[in-house]
Amino acid sequence: MKVLAIIPAYNEEESISSTIEELLTAHTGCDYLVVNDGSSDATERICLERGFRHVSHPTNLGLTAGFQTGVKYALAHGYDAVVQFDADGQHVPDYLPKMISEMEATGSDIVIGSRFVTEGKPLSARMIGSRLISRIIRLTTGQRINDPTSGLRLYNKAMMEEFARRFDFGPEPDSLAYLMRRGARVSEVQMTMRERQAGESYLNVTKSISYMARTCTSILLAQWFR
Repeated sequence: MKVLAIIPAYNEEESISSTIEELLTAHTGCDYLVVNDGSSDATERICLERGFRHVSHPTNLGLTAGFQTGVKYALAHGYDAVVQFDADGQHVPDYLPKMISEMEATGSDIVIGSRFVTEGKPLSARMIGSRLISRIIRLTTGQRINDPTSGLRLYNKAMMEEFARRFDFGPEPDSLAYLMRRGARVSEVQMTMRERQAGESYLNVTKSISYMARTCTSILLAQWFR
């Protein structure tokens, strides 16, 4: 399979170099594309100076638009699959070949790099939210996803085409649930995720609660009207 790692980046000057270098050193067989989403720091300058393959948005458009830009690039250049890969150092590239092998062996449309296939979820506010999303997905799709909020996801070409043609379709759990209801086959492989290696997450406690509430509402209600 010809796979593109899409790396959305917004103000990731502290981690973008190490993320790309680790990805290249891991010899995953994947190509990559940094989507600089209107960063106001040195992210774009670093990409230019280091010769990293990248495209830039003139302003910050958000994760959905950044991922969609990468997907459209992948379709235009003949890739068979894309993997959503964080620029902040949380994702470990060594797991990518395992995810690709899982897709090839099972024919899955989506493969999730999951922290909780063989490991239990810790007791924390964020994991309570993850448990709730898992249960709502099971209620609405009949399928169980152990780690619905994992950002490490591999999508095949059929899924890429869905993301490319819809402006309201982001790489989030509600879109995952929607695709599953429409017949998408999803599997998970166990992996370990690191803490953010640099910078700050946009999800503080208040935003995390809001994110969980919006996601649950979307899966239960809004998704049925798409």
